[in-house]
Amino acid sequence: MTSYHLLARDGEIGHVEDFVADDETWAIRYLIVATTDFWPGKRVLVPPNGSRVSVGKGAPEYTERSLITRDHEIGLYGYYNRPGYWVEELLPA
Repeated sequence: MTSYHLLARDGEIGHVEDFVADDETWAIRYLIVATTDFWPGKRVLVPPNGSRVSVGKGAPEYTERSLITRDHEIGLYGYYNRPGYWVEELLPA
Protein backbone atom coordinates (compact mmCIF):
# COMPACT_ATOMS: atom_id res chain seq x y z
CA MET A 1 0.00 0.00 0.00
CA THR A 2 2.87 2.38 0.65
CA SER A 3 4.05 4.30 -2.41
CA TYR A 4 0.56 4.21 -4.00
CA HIS A 5 0.16 7.46 -5.85
CA LEU A 6 -2.93 9.58 -5.30
CA LEU A 7 -4.59 11.50 -8.08
CA ALA A 8 -6.73 14.61 -7.87
CA ARG A 9 -8.84 16.10 -10.65
CA ASP A 10 -5.91 18.19 -11.81
CA GLY A 11 -3.10 15.66 -11.46
CA GLU A 12 -1.08 13.75 -8.91
CA ILE A 13 -1.37 15.01 -5.34
CA GLY A 14 1.11 12.75 -3.59
CA HIS A 15 1.57 9.21 -2.36
CA VAL A 16 0.89 6.95 0.60
CA GLU A 17 4.03 7.14 2.70
CA ASP A 18 3.03 4.94 5.64
CA PHE A 19 0.06 3.93 7.73
CA VAL A 20 -1.04 3.78 11.35
CA ALA A 21 -2.51 0.50 12.59
CA ASP A 22 -4.44 -0.25 15.76
CA ASP A 23 -2.08 -2.25 17.98
CA GLU A 24 -4.94 -4.41 19.31
CA THR A 25 -7.01 -5.18 16.21
CA TRP A 26 -4.36 -4.55 13.51
CA ALA A 27 -6.94 -2.50 11.59
CA ILE A 28 -5.41 0.25 9.49
CA ARG A 29 -6.73 3.43 11.08
CA TYR A 30 -4.92 6.06 9.02
CA LEU A 31 -2.89 6.44 5.88
CA ILE A 32 -0.02 8.89 6.12
CA VAL A 33 -0.11 10.75 2.83
CA ALA A 34 2.86 12.79 1.63
CA THR A 35 1.35 15.56 -0.46
CA THR A 36 4.73 16.53 -1.88
CA ASP A 37 3.34 16.85 -5.40
CA PHE A 38 0.71 19.35 -4.25
CA TRP A 39 1.87 20.99 -1.00
CA PRO A 40 5.65 20.90 -0.62
CA GLY A 41 6.64 18.96 2.48
CA LYS A 42 3.16 18.49 3.94
CA ARG A 43 2.00 15.15 5.34
CA VAL A 44 -1.59 14.44 6.35
CA LEU A 45 -3.47 11.63 8.08
CA VAL A 46 -6.35 10.21 6.10
CA PRO A 47 -8.82 7.68 7.49
CA PRO A 48 -9.29 4.96 4.87
CA ASN A 49 -12.73 4.67 3.35
CA GLY A 50 -12.87 1.36 1.53
CA SER A 51 -10.91 1.66 -1.70
CA ARG A 52 -11.21 5.47 -1.86
CA VAL A 53 -8.98 8.09 -0.32
CA SER A 54 -9.97 11.75 -0.17
CA VAL A 55 -7.60 14.55 0.73
CA GLY A 56 -8.70 18.17 0.81
CA LYS A 57 -6.52 21.25 0.54
CA GLY A 58 -7.24 22.18 4.16
CA ALA A 59 -6.38 18.76 5.58
CA PRO A 60 -4.64 19.08 8.97
CA GLU A 61 -0.90 18.53 8.77
CA TYR A 62 0.63 15.47 10.43
CA THR A 63 4.13 15.32 11.88
CA GLU A 64 5.98 12.59 13.72
CA ARG A 65 5.45 14.63 16.89
CA SER A 66 1.68 14.67 16.44
CA LEU A 67 -0.14 12.69 19.10
CA ILE A 68 -3.16 10.79 17.88
CA THR A 69 -5.50 11.32 20.80
CA ARG A 70 -9.26 10.79 20.72
CA ASP A 71 -9.74 14.58 20.57
CA HIS A 72 -7.39 14.69 17.58
CA GLU A 73 -9.33 11.84 15.93
CA ILE A 74 -12.68 13.54 16.56
CA GLY A 75 -11.37 16.68 14.84
CA LEU A 76 -9.89 14.69 11.98
CA TYR A 77 -13.04 12.69 11.31
CA GLY A 78 -15.02 15.92 11.62
CA TYR A 79 -12.83 17.48 8.94
CA TYR A 80 -13.58 14.53 6.64
CA ASN A 81 -17.27 14.64 7.69
CA ARG A 82 -17.33 10.98 8.64
CA PRO A 83 -18.27 9.08 11.78
CA GLY A 84 -15.28 7.77 13.70
CA TYR A 85 -14.34 4.12 13.60
CA TRP A 86 -14.89 3.97 17.39
CA VAL A 87 -18.60 4.79 16.85
CA GLU A 88 -18.95 1.84 14.46
CA GLU A 89 -17.19 -0.47 16.95
CA LEU A 90 -19.71 0.46 19.67
CA LEU A 91 -22.76 -0.44 17.57
CA PRO A 92 -24.39 -3.81 18.40
CA ALA A 93 -23.72 -6.57 15.89
